[in-house]
Amino acid sequence: MKLALPVMASVFFLAGAGGCRRQPDTEAAQWEPLPRVDARELRSLDMFQRIEDPKQRSRALFLEASRVLLHPRCANCHPDGDSPFQETGFKPHDPPVTRGPEGFGVVGMECAGCHQDRNQALTRVPGAPNWHLAPLSMAWVGKSPRQVCEQLKDPARNGGKTLAQIVEHNAHDELVAWGWTPGSGREPAPGTQEQFGALVGAWVETGAECPSEEARP
Repeated sequence: MKLALPVMASVFFLAGAGGCRRQPDTEAAQWEPLPRVDARELRSLDMFQRIEDPKQRSRALFLEASRVLLHPRCANCHPDGDSPFQETGFKPHDPPVTRGPEGFGVVGMECAGCHQDRNQALTRVPGAPNWHLAPLSMAWVGKSPRQVCEQLKDPARNGGKTLAQIVEHNAHDELVAWGWTPGSGREPAPGTQEQFGALVGAWVETGAECPSEEARP
């Protein structure tokens, strides 16, 4: 994942534009761009302290967290259809499978039939406890960070979770943790689960604000 621009910079990529052009952004103009980090890393919380306005800081924190949420290690199991993706570039799952009524596959092709509670080194099949697809209401593929933010905040679409439960899930869930230990040469999500959980927690503490539709990490 390449960081072409600092988080919340005043130049945004425009969807479908085939490039970028300058857009006025009064919020971004009020503070310095955040320091750049390697694509494999996440910005630390102290880097966001330069943003004095809590709402602006909250939006920037979510944009940083979205680098994990929209990374293939997470997004592959948050598809916009009935089948998961694998590897990078949204490659269709091989063999073909469907989500089934509860996201655990269909009879005879359940997720647990191949995916155990840990990675399998010899077969290269990934695994973690409770392996399954996220519900369609939590589909992230093709979504902007703002759209994902709004989904996470909406109990009607996030499985009835409170914001505190969202923080706990992202910071400690074992299936989420797999994103940083995917095995078999797979690219892990940036940073660590501890850093990611801290970003989500700080986002909630600063008001759980959502970035603008055009904003990208």
